[in-house]
This record gives sequence, structure tokens and C-alpha cells, in this order.
Amino acid sequence: MFHKIQNEVRSAEECQKDQDWAGLARAYYRSGVDAMEAGDLDRAQLWLGRADTIYSADDDVYDEVGDALIDDCSDRIGQLEEEPLLYNRIPSSVEEMADSLGDAQIRVWGLLSLARLVKLGERLSVLPGCEALSRLGWAVDTVFSSFQEPPTEDEFNGLKDLCDALYELGDSPDFWGRGSGIEVPGGAPFQVFDLNGMMGVHLEIDAYLNSHLELLCALSQEEEPSDPETGIIAGALLPDYYVRTGADKLEEVPHIRAELERISSDYDFLCSELTWDLVHERLEAYKKLDILAR
Repeated sequence: MFHKIQNEVRSAEECQKDQDWAGLARAYYRSGVDAMEAGDLDRAQLWLGRADTIYSADDDVYDEVGDALIDDCSDRIGQLEEEPLLYNRIPSSVEEMADSLGDAQIRVWGLLSLARLVKLGERLSVLPGCEALSRLGWAVDTVFSSFQEPPTEDEFNGLKDLCDALYELGDSPDFWGRGSGIEVPGGAPFQVFDLNGMMGVHLEIDAYLNSHLELLCALSQEEEPSDPETGIIAGALLPDYYVRTGADKLEEVPHIRAELERISSDYDFLCSELTWDLVHERLEAYKKLDILAR
């Protein structure tokens, strides 16, 4: 059955041009199946994850794609979750490391990682539908200051609005359908859809900021806050970009290795004698960092 599905699908480029979103999901699914059967599991993760994002974002696309493809795609993604891929190992490792930290340290760890996405967010914000990504720097500053004193009503609502905008971005063809991207000096263009890896960087930012808003509400009402989110800590790895543009071994990509070192360095930093001034200094440096620079 699935060989028949694959033979009937159009190319991703044709589907993007014609805004055939169900066809685009099928094309990515086909690429994922081919990669999985060839034993190229990172690329299988990339393409099957893209197919899943597209048909999950739109009910009409979901119905048009059909249960057979969706069930098989979900089964394959479930199988990939059991493999020792970087996509799986790093978030799991971060969770284990977070067990030795206090909640406040984990939240600062996440903020440090978010700061490294500020420059990329600014560059992506010129693309259709991606304007909200220009506000990541403001969000970092606002979260940091709210660790020390309660935010204003405008700041609180601004963070909430940003969360809503990031969630809506993930459901939009501007994110997953049009192939929009930015130039990378010395490298291949970066597509906004390259944020899809690691559970979706935009969604991990949304989850981190929502968790912080819940913390602020809990503190104002003298309630126990929920556990901090750790997903954003691996958000700046961007494995989908490197897999899509030709990397065979993610662990050997210089940018991946550099980001893994920053994650580890931040952990050591959090285990040292911290001051808010030191955290602010590190955040300011990260906000200026172009994580795609060659």
C-alpha cells in the first residue's frame, strides 16, 4: 500500500509552488520512508517529522492525507524515538543533568539557551508570518528582569501575546509550507521550517515562556509553581538544518559541537557561585551570537 502511496506523490517543490499541502506532506513522508529503509535515521527523523507537522496543523490536510499514511508515519516516528539519535539523546541528557539543579537554575539555563536564538529570530522575522521572532530579545530581557521583580501588566501580557503568536506560527503555511528562508554566508539557506526539529524550537520557546508566566502567577498567589521546562535548553542545536543541508553525522558538525559545549558550559556556570550580574553578562553575550556563522 505504501509503495503505491509513494509512487503517486508529487515532488515537494511542485507542491510548494501549487500550495498543495496534502501533497507536500506525502512528499516528505515518502522521503522519510526512503531514508528509514536506507538506514539513514537522521534524515528519516527530519522528513517524517515535517510530514507530521503539516498534516497535524490543518484538519483538511489531515483528512486528505488519510489514516493509512498518518498511522504509518506515526508508527515510524515512534520507532525513531527509540533509536540513539542526537535528536533523542541530547534532550534526555539535559533532563538527567537538570535533576541535579534547583528549579531557578533550570529556568536560567533555559533562558541562556533562548538568548542564543535571538539573533536568528531577528533574521527570520523578515519572512512572511515570522514577525513574532523579532521579539525574542525583548522576551529574554523581560524574563530576566522578572526573576528579580514582578513584571508590569504590559510585560506580562506581552509575553502571553508572544506565546500565542509562536503557537499560531506552527499552524501556518508560512512556517511549514512555503519553503521561506534566509541566506547564510558561506552556507546553505536556513529555512524557517528548519526550526521543526527537537519538538519544534518555536513550540519549545512557547512552552518555556508559558512556564515562566505560570511561575509568576503561582508566586503572586503564594502557590506551588509547576516544574520548569527543559526542552528549550537544546533548542539552539538546530539539527534539522544540518541534516537537510547534507550532514551525515550530526555529532561531527562544528556548529553542533560548539552548541553542545555551550550547553555544558552553561551547566557548569549554573553550578558555580552565581550573581544576577554574571547571568546578565552571559545573556548579553549570547544575544549577540550568530549561531549559524561560519
